[in-house]
Amino acid sequence: MATAKRPTRRKTATPEPPKCPDCEGTGEISETVQVGSRKKRATDDRQTGLCLTCLGTGDAPTT
Repeated sequence: MATAKRPTRRKTATPEPPKCPDCEGTGEISETVQVGSRKKRATDDRQTGLCLTCLGTGDAPTT
């Protein structure tokens, strides 16, 4: 005896987590380098570092 055929379900794509608002999903933040002991002049140079909000993942923190 033949069994009834079950309809196949479509897999839905999992939604992407929201991007971090500070680094826009890159995981890195660049800051202007400051020079000098008292006046702290800003130079044209930039320094990149790990985003402290998402810890480099690029995803928005939950809660």
